[in-house]
Amino acid sequence: MSWARFALALAFLGLASCANERREPDADVTLVLASYSAPRDAFERGILPAFQAQHEARTGKRIRVRASYLASGAQSRAVASGFPADVVVLALAPDVTRLEKEKLITHDWRRRGRRGSFTTSVVALAVRQGNPKGVTGFSDLARPSLDVLMPNPKTSGGAMWNVSALWVSALRGHAGVAANNEGAAQGYLRDVLKNVAIMDKGARESLITFEKGVGDVAVTYESEVFAGRAAGRSYDMVIPASTMVVEVMAAVVDVNATKHALLPEAEAFVDYLSSNEAQHILAKYGFRSDDPEVRAAHADAFPEVQAPVRIDALGGWDEVVPKLFGKEGVFPRTWETVYATP
Repeated sequence: MSWARFALALAFLGLASCANERREPDADVTLVLASYSAPRDAFERGILPAFQAQHEARTGKRIRVRASYLASGAQSRAVASGFPADVVVLALAPDVTRLEKEKLITHDWRRRGRRGSFTTSVVALAVRQGNPKGVTGFSDLARPSLDVLMPNPKTSGGAMWNVSALWVSALRGHAGVAANNEGAAQGYLRDVLKNVAIMDKGARESLITFEKGVGDVAVTYESEVFAGRAAGRSYDMVIPASTMVVEVMAAVVDVNATKHALLPEAEAFVDYLSSNEAQHILAKYGFRSDDPEVRAAHADAFPEVQAPVRIDALGGWDEVVPKLFGKEGVFPRTWETVYATP
């Protein structure tokens, strides 16, 4: 079975598996959402029920939202291969632009939200309760004998954010190496990769591995730590002084939505994600908002980041993807130096 068909099968299984998690309304229409894994709890317990209620109150029509959750890259490939999503929520802009290139998205999806982003998180470190290893930031990840967990950037959008955060932190002098020195930054990344114990396929899977007692520290999203604590897991979080702001993207897959006669509903859902009501719900599940009123209302839950960095600081994904993750990019070349067979 090809990867594309395998991913598509996984997406259908994911869609089927979530059907029993949340009581579905008797619906006049059914919208299909393909999402990356991190916002699953926020969507299933908060956003989707609230949107369904709001939609019925506004239109008089009952709507069901059926959702599939996979790692961002796998989800994007599944939709490109035929998974019939009307809306996508993905961790990376390039995962959305893939659907543009496949001519499944034909409009300017970046005009909604902040260039297509409706919420954010930050790259954070999950550590054992009491922080016994004394982890204070990204520089500690290169320390000898520290077991680090992070997802695989070949399959996970979260991992691409993580690696980008490590890279820019090193370039800015926040990772224990000389600033503005790409050679030093690559050496730092090599030392971190030497400490990586397991690379799972997605951000959620990586944190689940950490919750099972593997590793000393997990490179993850702040929102994932919120989700773990909400589920009763006991670990602490460290937010480095300078870290990457993770932008979560949403887009209407207008070719599919039009085919399914659901374009107005798909557009309403994506618009709802940026609404004040949705932003407050997302904040309760650990996602940050660019709305000043929402930020102020939830300020106690979110530690201030001293030096937040947006992907624009590295030239945007059009530059970051080939430089860091392309065939001859920094990450594959560094990986080879660590794990190449003699």
